[in-house]
Amino acid sequence: MKSVYTYEFKLLSALYKVFPEEEPQEDFSVPLTALQNETVSFQAAYKIPSPGEGCLRVAVESPISGRVRLRTVELAPSRFPGDPSWNDGNYSHLRPGLFPDILREVSENGVLGGTPGQWRALWVDVEPGGLPAGEYPVCLCFSNPAGEVGCLTATVSVLAASLPEQELMHTEWFHTDCLADYYGLQPWSEEHWEVVGNYVALMVKRGINMVLTPIFTPPLDTEIGGERTTVQLADVYTQPDGGYRFGFDRLRRWFDLCLEKGIKWFEFSHLFTQWGAKAAPKVMATLPDGTQKRIFGWDTPAVGGAYTVFLRAFLPALTAQLNAWGLAGRCRFHISDEPSEEQAEAYRAAKQSIAGLLEGFVCMDALSNYEFYARGIVTDPVPSTDHIEHFLENKVENLWTYYCVGQQKDVCNRFFAMPLARCRAIGLQLYKFNIAGFLQWGFNFYNTTGSVRHINPYEVTDAGGLLPSGDPFVVYPGPDGVPEESIRLMAMYQALCDLRALKKLEALAGRAHVLALMEDGLEQPITFACYPKEAAYYLSLRERVNREIAARENA
Repeated sequence: MKSVYTYEFKLLSALYKVFPEEEPQEDFSVPLTALQNETVSFQAAYKIPSPGEGCLRVAVESPISGRVRLRTVELAPSRFPGDPSWNDGNYSHLRPGLFPDILREVSENGVLGGTPGQWRALWVDVEPGGLPAGEYPVCLCFSNPAGEVGCLTATVSVLAASLPEQELMHTEWFHTDCLADYYGLQPWSEEHWEVVGNYVALMVKRGINMVLTPIFTPPLDTEIGGERTTVQLADVYTQPDGGYRFGFDRLRRWFDLCLEKGIKWFEFSHLFTQWGAKAAPKVMATLPDGTQKRIFGWDTPAVGGAYTVFLRAFLPALTAQLNAWGLAGRCRFHISDEPSEEQAEAYRAAKQSIAGLLEGFVCMDALSNYEFYARGIVTDPVPSTDHIEHFLENKVENLWTYYCVGQQKDVCNRFFAMPLARCRAIGLQLYKFNIAGFLQWGFNFYNTTGSVRHINPYEVTDAGGLLPSGDPFVVYPGPDGVPEESIRLMAMYQALCDLRALKKLEALAGRAHVLALMEDGLEQPITFACYPKEAAYYLSLRERVNREIAARENA
């Protein structure tokens, strides 16, 4: 029996979240402009009318079809998208359910998934690099076994200008143990190295230019007394006389791989445990008889004992090797993550225990209390976006910022439950306040809170129900060791491209002009807690910036 319903299709921006039960309302009317060396994206929403219609397929008809990439936006489950008390008027949904997030390649035959009566989205990327300036139509032709059922066309305006290289240092903590755990690989086997390389390549492609380097297994998100899978890059050998010998071959391979993929900066995993610097991280060593043993961990006091003796041997050996390789200037160190005021003295003691051993190196840590900086406890602070104002008021130089689970109200973040415009806003904020670096803790954290157990991130997106979905990771572990991106990662990439475009226009027209353009028509100036909520603002601003860059550069 022939369906009395028809297929429905809508063209949408890359900042729209298509939920299966809601008809998309956005009017995608802003021209889509592209500079030469960026990926520009849009979406096509579609609704299959009834079960008997057969497979829906899509094909691209365009003079630049070879530069067009198609991916479906798949749904991911969330038991805990966020707490209702967080609702500041800028959330999409705070109820448990299915959220659009996973980006999955469309097969060569163009078959699309979908459930009759529900909306789904097709994500379209265009790579314009090397194209002559001009207007390029991208037509999406949809068909079923009976023939064509719909067509959508977007026009991409390629401009004769390019983005400058990204100046911002950007790290999203990379959990190499989670890759070994999920794929069932021996850490640092050839298969593991290959998978690590795939993920690092994607990080670089999306503007992540600094990588967390597990010199020891990172003491992050590990319950007291627990352990994470060992991914220690440094080789440690205990000597019969009680001393140590060190090997750095695996670390050298890490540097070579990351540099080859395009990483520019390295941050070593923390030298002391998280939230207090009370203990040593897990350190594995080879004993004189050739056996492997954990020699330090939760049962090792951070300061004043065997671990202090160890660090006074290890750090000079490491820094000498970094200098010999010519890589010291690319490296950063961490003491302990997110110390609180109650932990100030423990943090200070840990830092003082290695005084003089890291001369010339930056030691940076995420924190929220300005007094840590004012009292000299931390010299290179990384305050959260909701605690950065005091640091800005006091004109702290080379300032970084970060967000994580705690940044739930007013400020930007990347939770499932938030609109994508809330993620993209960070690019303008980083520009306006001259932020030197941005940090987020979860590129691919595939454990429950405290790393009590491993999870399948396609099934569990909230670290076992204790972190809001979207906080622990922005990529999914795809088949064959190749990551699948999320729409949230793409929104962050777009924010970084905004930042680069604003820097480019500043070089052509001056900073005052750019700031005025950003805030033209806004009721309030942009801050980390106050910024435009509407997707149309970011699309329109970027179109204006792109046009002005091209006009000024080609005048």
